[in-house]
Amino acid sequence: MSSLIYKIVPRTLWREAERTGSFAGAPVDLADGYIHFSTAAQLCETAAKHFAGQDDLVLVAVDGAALGEALRWEPSRGGALFPHLYAALAVDAALWVRPLPLAEDGRHRFPELAPFSEPPPFSKPE
Repeated sequence: MSSLIYKIVPRTLWREAERTGSFAGAPVDLADGYIHFSTAAQLCETAAKHFAGQDDLVLVAVDGAALGEALRWEPSRGGALFPHLYAALAVDAALWVRPLPLAEDGRHRFPELAPFSEPPPFSKPE
């Protein structure tokens, strides 16, 4: 199973991150104090809830296991565990970056994604 996690990012923000070498997060990430990620199974709902109708987005794939202790799995929508990164994301940690276009029906068209293995058990940060 894969340990890939995904971040939906406006293209302009990701281009800026490529220029500087680091992605500190989108405005919602900065406000919450961590970078929001999703698993492959969570992506469609994340896109529909937070990025509906938005074009010019990219999908960034990252190996969650490589992010170390800065990545925490915390309950969010409906109690599901979501990956949250409590650090800036180094651009070179991205395994790939792909466009996330809108389909004719207004939903985002995702590339083929690897399924995700179960997250580690939830534990509150100390």
